[in-house]
Amino acid sequence: MPRRSAGSRAALLVLADGRFPAGGHAHSGGAEAAVKAGRIRDHRDLAAFCRGRLHTAGLTAAALAAAAAHGLDPLELDAAADARTPSPALRATARKLGRQMMRAARTTWPSPELDALAAARPRGAHQPVVLGLAARAAGLGPEDAAHCAVYECVSGPATAVVRLLSLDPFQATGVLARLAPEMDQVAERAAHAARRGIDALPAASAPLLDITAEAHAAWPVRLFAS
Repeated sequence: MPRRSAGSRAALLVLADGRFPAGGHAHSGGAEAAVKAGRIRDHRDLAAFCRGRLHTAGLTAAALAAAAAHGLDPLELDAAADARTPSPALRATARKLGRQMMRAARTTWPSPELDALAAARPRGAHQPVVLGLAARAAGLGPEDAAHCAVYECVSGPATAVVRLLSLDPFQATGVLARLAPEMDQVAERAAHAARRGIDALPAASAPLLDITAEAHAAWPVRLFAS
């Protein structure tokens, strides 16, 4: 792997920062529904939830992001993301987050590739695809994009559970720290798959996340958008 420059290292921190205005703070990644169902009650349950999400939805998203950063056709990747997202609610969420990520990325790292995807998908491309193109525009590689995707996949639920359960934030951060080696492994696997082409991208599924996303979308009152 080529040595990363100081500039791109800083860009990676900006892109992975939870304060990057890409809209993720409004989404729980399925944690709100899991809390209501009693599947997340403490930091141990949070760890189990995040681990399952990491190896399913996280792996799939990381591979899509890595593939976009690698330079594969973003429109084909967007179609691949659709095929890997059976829940209409999650497809809508992914495109809404993609629109927000696109706005932030085009302002931060202007790029003809981002402009072309925005023109082709005015209602939003899938967020991992936009994330990968944003990473590419920022001078980052497939591994960087994959790491951003896997971190986002678990940090979002962890932050949400702090709010939903008044969970000790130190415990939530501890969950993320202990998952770090697995995040590295998943990001590496995703980047490796991306280099083999779209047909090699993983399609790991999490049926319970799909089911609860549909139920959550119909709740009249909720704290998070998804």
